[in-house]
Amino acid sequence: MATIYHITTKDWWATFENLDYYESPTFNEETFIHLSTTEQVSGVLERYYAGQTNLLKLHVDTEKLSAALKYEQATNNEYFPHLYGRLNKSAVLVVEFI
Repeated sequence: MATIYHITTKDWWATFENLDYYESPTFNEETFIHLSTTEQVSGVLERYYAGQTNLLKLHVDTEKLSAALKYEQATNNEYFPHLYGRLNKSAVLVVEFI
């Protein structure tokens, strides 16, 4: 089992409370959900979420995903996991307050 992560706000996550899936705020424009490996989480937090509170880190089991997962080149020539479809909540192992 491989675990990857998604950062979101508590408020945004709550909008999907009664659904069996999750979509990121940028999903409709970008057509994928940004995810990170363990090593990438701290950099993502520093670059995109500095000073923000009420954040959640979703722990996602890659083997349980129902949409296509692709590792694509992004910032600093790093390869980030991108989920091309909704995140089925059955793949979310832990919702961690950070």
